[in-house]
Amino acid sequence: MTETQTPESPEVAVGPDQAPAPVELPWADVVPEHFKMLRLVPLTVDRVTGARPLRFVQFGRAERHGKDYSLLRMDIQLPAQKVRKDQNRLEVWANHQTRTLSVGPETGLQMEPLNRGLGRFLMAQGVIWAQRKWANYRFEGAALASKDGLNEDTRLRRDHVLKSQGLTVTYTDAQHLKGSYGDVQVGELIATWNGEKVQMVDILDAANMLQLAEQNLQEQEVKLRQQEERVSKLKREDSGLRFTISCLVAFAVFQAGLLIWIATHR
Repeated sequence: MTETQTPESPEVAVGPDQAPAPVELPWADVVPEHFKMLRLVPLTVDRVTGARPLRFVQFGRAERHGKDYSLLRMDIQLPAQKVRKDQNRLEVWANHQTRTLSVGPETGLQMEPLNRGLGRFLMAQGVIWAQRKWANYRFEGAALASKDGLNEDTRLRRDHVLKSQGLTVTYTDAQHLKGSYGDVQVGELIATWNGEKVQMVDILDAANMLQLAEQNLQEQEVKLRQQEERVSKLKREDSGLRFTISCLVAFAVFQAGLLIWIATHR
C-alpha cells in the first residue's frame, strides 16, 4: 500500500523512503456505476467542524476484476456542491500476485463534509468487499502523516477510526508525530461504521420519504389556504366594522350639530 488516510483527517501518507516504485494500474477511467442514498443524521454542533445538519448524499461504487488485480472504487457525491476530483473517493486494490491489499488514491482519503462518519463508512465497505474473497491476503501497513499530530483532536479522531477498523497504531516519539500502523491480515480487519451518523437508505425507503414529504407539503398548503381564507374573512369583517363605526360617528356628529342648532335658534 502506498498511502491511506482516516476519514476525519487531511491525509495519511508513507514517507518518501518507504514509498515503492510507482506501478501503472488498470481501470483508470472507471467511474461508479451503482448508487445508493446515504442519510447523514443531524448531530450537535462540533467546536471544530461547526454545524452538522441533516443531509442526504449519494454513495457510488464500481468494481473490476482481472488476473493480476481487482478494484473497488467508491465515491460520495454531494447535492448542489462540487468537490475536488481527489476528494470523497476511496479505492481498494487487491494484488493477486503478491496477495496483498492496498488503498488509494495517492493523495489520501479526504472527506467533505468532515466529521460526519463518511470516511469510516467507505473504509468499512472496502473491508466487507475484500473479506468476501481475499480474507487471507495481507493489508500492508503504512506511516501516518505527521501533520495530523499537530492537532490533538485530529490525531485522536484519526487513531480512533483506524483502531475501529482493526488496525494497531504505534508512535516512535513522545510528541505523537511519527506514527504508523502495521500489516494485518484482511480477515482480521473490522467492517464497522457509526450507524448513528451514516444510514443507508433503500430505494423504497427513499420513495416513502418523498411520498411522506409530498403529503406533508400538501397538508401544509391546505392549512395555509385555510389560514389565508380566515385572514381574508377577518379583513372583510374589519372593513364592515370600520364602515359601521364611521357611519355611527357621522350620525353622532350630525345629531350633536342638530341639537346645538336647535338650542341656539329658540
